[in-house]
Amino acid sequence: MASVSQLFPTCPDLSTEASSSGLLLVRPLLEFSKEDMYKICIGANLEWVEDPTNRNALFARNRIRMILTDLASPVFRSELQALIAACRRTRLHVDKICSNLMHQAVTIMPEGYAVIDLGILSPSELKDIVLSKFIALLLQFVSQRQIPVRGSASKLLLDYIRTSPCKTAVTASGCYLCPAPGSKGTKVLVCCSAGADLTLELLNPYSTEGNNSAISNEVEQIVANGRSYSDQFPQITLGRQFLDLTSSDSILAEAKREGILGESTYKSIISLQREETDNFKSKTNIMLENKVEHKVEYTASAPNKVLHPEKVGYFMNRFIVKWNLKQTAYTSFSMNNSSELKDFGEERWNFCNSCVLGDDRVARIRCMVDADWLYLAILSKREDSSGVHREELSLSMESRVTSNINLCSAYTQKSAEKALVLLKSIPVAARRALPVLVNMDGLLLSIPRVGFQHCPCLVASATFKPKVPLGGGYSSFH
Repeated sequence: MASVSQLFPTCPDLSTEASSSGLLLVRPLLEFSKEDMYKICIGANLEWVEDPTNRNALFARNRIRMILTDLASPVFRSELQALIAACRRTRLHVDKICSNLMHQAVTIMPEGYAVIDLGILSPSELKDIVLSKFIALLLQFVSQRQIPVRGSASKLLLDYIRTSPCKTAVTASGCYLCPAPGSKGTKVLVCCSAGADLTLELLNPYSTEGNNSAISNEVEQIVANGRSYSDQFPQITLGRQFLDLTSSDSILAEAKREGILGESTYKSIISLQREETDNFKSKTNIMLENKVEHKVEYTASAPNKVLHPEKVGYFMNRFIVKWNLKQTAYTSFSMNNSSELKDFGEERWNFCNSCVLGDDRVARIRCMVDADWLYLAILSKREDSSGVHREELSLSMESRVTSNINLCSAYTQKSAEKALVLLKSIPVAARRALPVLVNMDGLLLSIPRVGFQHCPCLVASATFKPKVPLGGGYSSFH
């Protein structure tokens, strides 16, 4: 368990451009036993709160605690604490290496994907434990889902990253990895997979308090001081004896060989470990036998994907999305002649608004699909949008386009042309995680990250602001 770790808010702080630093969770009493803390509280006449579940044997942690209490002779306790301290030093060493590699070998793009430079990373020279932690942290950042990479998936990713040049693609932990375009396999692209969880959480832009920035700056200073203090320790003092080990059994065996654990303590821990493993397996089998299938029908117009004008949505824990309507008038609109834009009355405002949003005036948020950029290509080449072909309607999922859309044709065409230029700089795999806005009938309204707007009345933005920063934040294990 970390002596210091960083907790991040469920929603980003809209009052600042940088990601919120959250809170520091400090555990200064890890080295004390529960009996010691009882004595401290009793001696100082302090009251404490006892968790009512602490004696419930249904929880594995409680069973282990009870057995450890029975085994807790002074020798057993001191040897177990020495092993924990050695593991913390090893973990700190791994974290420091991963932090350096993140800054040196990884590039984060504003569209929300990452690029790993395999030449700088040198994966063949890294220990399994270091490379596994590096990959896990990067995938958790890109997906913004705290899904651990374990078992066969971890082995698959290790083999994949160590194969140079990279020539294939793989999906794991909500991410899609493939060779970066133009790199000849020397760089790996990491982006959200097509099957990512498309959550949209509505935020209140006025709920953040004015002192959030001050708190954020204070936390950032504490984190900087902590890292500076940690960097003063020479590398030789950090725990390295467990870097080549791949299982808990091998760690215990190495601890016994190094004299950290005595024979009696070693046998007691092995016995406890096997007992809990057998108990876990038996419970898993019972759960599988009693498993009940539960299917959830997906509804395209689910409320959590709908965003009203001037509201703020947090899409996939990655993008802050918002849009609104502005009053704009034009006669023969040209993208190169903005002087032709001027305010106009309510009648024309409603008229243009209805051509893209419809009477409900709401937008749905979803990820980009292949049909979207193909539709942009059609828009950019169309000379007269009054003759919308049936195949174009099918491709863009438009269900109602009236002659009113002619008013936006010049703007739409120029906007599509510019968006296509920007799209060429974004790898195809990364495009599929970009947020797009569509109306309730499926008509593409906007792709904010590439500047496409179907109508000049609609203004949308999507800012990449992940909840948890690259590397998972600050933690200390010494």
